[in-house]
Amino acid sequence: MFRLLWKTLRTGTITESPSKIRDFNLENFEAVGENIKKLVDELYGGRALRIRHVDAGSTNAEELELTALGNPYYDVERFGLSFTASPRHADILTVSGPVTRNMEHALKTAYEMTPAPKIVVAVGDAAITGGVWNGSYAVVGPVSAVIPVDAKIPGDPPSPLAIMKGLLAALETAKAKKHA
Repeated sequence: MFRLLWKTLRTGTITESPSKIRDFNLENFEAVGENIKKLVDELYGGRALRIRHVDAGSTNAEELELTALGNPYYDVERFGLSFTASPRHADILTVSGPVTRNMEHALKTAYEMTPAPKIVVAVGDAAITGGVWNGSYAVVGPVSAVIPVDAKIPGDPPSPLAIMKGLLAALETAKAKKHA
């Protein structure tokens, strides 16, 4: 026990400062978030934009990044975004992973339950292309093979900033469709 205590005292703090992690620029995140807030206020009349996420067979890396958006560091609720447990209350349906045969029906059901006008966003490379699992007997394919996709966020997994940029692009497309 004394050896462990001595090693701990001798080693000191070995954590990195937040500025070195993933070369993250908080100012960019704030700017994207403010743009999202403006579009959400314009498109949804000041209420929060509700996101329902469906894991169609991912490795859960995308879910970790989506979950990070709700932590105190990112806190996307201040930009008018919130996650919901029911597709009936959702405005955006985010989907990660290649669609497995076991999840195909559940994904179609979630899509049908989401009220119009719905926005579908494929999150991650596997959701966009099917990833390394494409062509497997257990995989139907990318999300676009099962339901229509409005926006794609590449990355394996995409960072929280990339997810926010993808949501901003999806909202800008929805705004253009609304005014067309």
